[in-house]
Amino acid sequence: MAASMACQAAARGSRRLFLNQNELPGWSCRRWLNLQEYQSKKLMQESGVAVQRFFVAETASEARAAARRLNAKEIVVKAQILAGGRGKGLFDSGLRGGVHLTKDPAVVGELAEQMLGFNLTTKQTPKEGVKVKTVMVAEALDISRETYFAILMDRSCNGPVLVGSPQGGVDIEEVAAKSPELIFKEVVDIVDGVRDEQALRMAANLGFKGPLERQAADQIKRLYDLFLKVDATQVEVNPLGETPEGRVVCFDAKINFDDNAEFRQKDVFAMDDMTESDPTETEAAKYDLKYIGLDGNIACFVNGAGLAMATCDIIDLHGGKPANFLDLGGGVKESQVYQAFKLLTADPKVEAILVNIFGGIVNCAIIANGITKACRELELKVPLVVRLEGTNVEEAKRILSESGLPITAAHDLDDAAKKAVASIAKH
Repeated sequence: MAASMACQAAARGSRRLFLNQNELPGWSCRRWLNLQEYQSKKLMQESGVAVQRFFVAETASEARAAARRLNAKEIVVKAQILAGGRGKGLFDSGLRGGVHLTKDPAVVGELAEQMLGFNLTTKQTPKEGVKVKTVMVAEALDISRETYFAILMDRSCNGPVLVGSPQGGVDIEEVAAKSPELIFKEVVDIVDGVRDEQALRMAANLGFKGPLERQAADQIKRLYDLFLKVDATQVEVNPLGETPEGRVVCFDAKINFDDNAEFRQKDVFAMDDMTESDPTETEAAKYDLKYIGLDGNIACFVNGAGLAMATCDIIDLHGGKPANFLDLGGGVKESQVYQAFKLLTADPKVEAILVNIFGGIVNCAIIANGITKACRELELKVPLVVRLEGTNVEEAKRILSESGLPITAAHDLDDAAKKAVASIAKH
């Protein structure tokens, strides 16, 4: 259904492990911080978490110098983009793969020349690919065993929980579905933090033995320190690996941050890489609008993430296709309504607009005034269907009816979806 598409799009790059398949925690549309791999590893490094030694380069000569400074037996060169599937990607320079291994520092420079400034296309990028501006030059380490480890906020536990599995390096959701006995969970007391016995028990459950068990436990505690330090909602390490030399290393990590803590995490949020973001989504964020573009032709203008997903679903149910997911949120201002309409009407795919507002803390009259202003100033050319309910709704309906604008009123969401789909055929 369309809502699932919206949810997947909104949670780009984020994975939430549902240990109990009946558990459906509340989801809300939030700002997802876009950090490159080297930025996440830098944060980990600063908290004493073991990662591969690495440098970042923006030119081929910097990459060659970084390779020499590493003085490693083998070097891995990784193109830095926010999309996954880099290893199997293709550059428009002709180079295949965004991840390469070599033992020769000179080759590192040659690889960087074919990566930097060129577009890399993977299964997760747009068709034209994404321009690579930086590469990470890192020490290549062999992995003798891979495990999975994560720290996340769990509503059912009223706080953070450690989640781990000895089956790492693969799709952890698949492991949870097929072999739930291989998923281990430790609830963390937010006051006491991760206790030594918890960290050691998790390390043992992950399969670390002998001296490696204590080493893994230490890494688990350091990762929890990072979790608290940066106000994370999730730190996922896949794989948390074991090397043939007897080291426990975090080879790859994904960190999600609580956007409510932006005021005290200014340095972290300043790293947000918006260069690969959709321009419309970036513009929407300026006005505190949560926008995700979809492939349909009926624009959705809604307050509340859950209501927005339901609106997408009902449009789909009646044979239409939503053009976007747009959540106005609670504290709506008239100017936001205008900017939202401006964004929606700028999309050439949009053939109709459906407004679905349930006014709890939202004043419907503010929405109505914003709608009429936008319709007049933007000279709206597509059909507009409006369903309003809740606070000050009668005044809002009066504003719309007396505006003289061609606005179609709807009694409820189902009626609104039907009218929006039908309006395209008539228009």
